[in-house]
Amino acid sequence: MCKTLEVSRSGFYAWLGREESDRAHDNRLLTVLIRGIFDESRGIYGAPRVHQTLLQCGQQCGHNRVARLMQKSGLRSKTKRRFRVKTTDSKHSHPIAPDRLGQDFSTRAANQVWVSDITYIPTDEGWLYLASTMDLFSRRIVGWSMSSTLHSKIVVDAMLMAIGQRGPAAGLIHHSDRGVQYASAEFRAVLDVHGFVASMSRTGNCYDNAAKESFFHTLKTELVNHERYSTRDQARASVFNYIETFYNRRRLHSTLGYRSPEDFERARTNVA
Repeated sequence: MCKTLEVSRSGFYAWLGREESDRAHDNRLLTVLIRGIFDESRGIYGAPRVHQTLLQCGQQCGHNRVARLMQKSGLRSKTKRRFRVKTTDSKHSHPIAPDRLGQDFSTRAANQVWVSDITYIPTDEGWLYLASTMDLFSRRIVGWSMSSTLHSKIVVDAMLMAIGQRGPAAGLIHHSDRGVQYASAEFRAVLDVHGFVASMSRTGNCYDNAAKESFFHTLKTELVNHERYSTRDQARASVFNYIETFYNRRRLHSTLGYRSPEDFERARTNVA
């Protein structure tokens, strides 16, 4: 071994009996903390979010050091792309609302602007569709619904859940794509009853609802693409757990200064 590594025998035995350096000791302990944060995030966090979590816990260290130790330990955030399923049918005769956001996704308070969309989740029983509504202020998912069909009821149920949880005032802007579900008479009636203002993306422009698309990308790359669901009920339970126990309450968002939606809202409320 010494010949292969081109070191002397005396040097090898000197290294073998040498005490661990302070730096090596600190790195070993820091790696334990890093692995704990990584595992708690379900293997989702990369070096930036692990670093921010360490800082929030009072552990002072550099980002490059965290990245180096994660690489050395083989800790790599899981991401994976898969094919897309079309969930938006904009070829219908229902009224279309104008785009009132203009790709401006900034708001000054909660319950001013909500954005909604639909995505799909594969299971061995067939597709499970997820409709969800996000508050742009904190990126919190305030309402959601899952179904085996794409009927308008799925978006109505998600919206009613959001209204029940948040109790927003009239004048709230609700933004979505031009899909038949959001343009339907059933969904428009919910908006009208509560005095909400409808807004819709322009034709074929996915960037008009980029904030909501970002959430679905996160959901797929951090959860769905790494699972195989035997049943729709299994998928429902998994998505529920991700949204309610992790995404809204614990996941650090770079857009929010590396805070969770719940912590961001709490901090802003206390300031106000």
